[in-house]
Amino acid sequence: MSSTWIVVIVLAVVLVWFVVTYNGLATLRQRAAQAFGDIDVQLKQRHDLIPNLVETVKGYAAHEKGTLEAVVQARNAAVAARDPAQMAQNEAQLQGTLGRLIALSEAYPDLKANTNFQALQGELSSIEDKLAAARRFFNNAVAEYNAAIGSIPAVLFAGALGFRPQTFFDVGEGARAQLDTAPSVKF
Repeated sequence: MSSTWIVVIVLAVVLVWFVVTYNGLATLRQRAAQAFGDIDVQLKQRHDLIPNLVETVKGYAAHEKGTLEAVVQARNAAVAARDPAQMAQNEAQLQGTLGRLIALSEAYPDLKANTNFQALQGELSSIEDKLAAARRFFNNAVAEYNAAIGSIPAVLFAGALGFRPQTFFDVGEGARAQLDTAPSVKF
């Protein structure tokens, strides 16, 4: 009789441990998904802002058609991206074209003085700051989640239950410093 109770107690402890571990992994996976959603929201705001910025510049720098088209193409590619790796690559390209667009303001004093352009630049700078923070939060959540599913005891059953490592929002070494800082706004 006492050995039966010991087996029951051991099974109950194992079951509780399994449930707690599973729930912890599910929570970490959800936190990473939520963090990716936060990046998505900031990117949508930036993508929505870009056409207004392009239209404002268009009136002052009509002969800069190549730069304006590059910004629009980069924005469209960024909007179409769905997974973190593709998003990171397309966003790095968009960041580069936006930098060229903002640099146009230096060549056009009237554009630089335009209040609508100034407001759009300020809003873009604010969104870039929020994006950098959202990327850091997402990558931290992914790191915690990946560490949890790769650690003992979760590694013993995480894969069988559908817990797969997630990809970081990695823009590569060259673009990382540029993306983690807001664009320079000089007037």
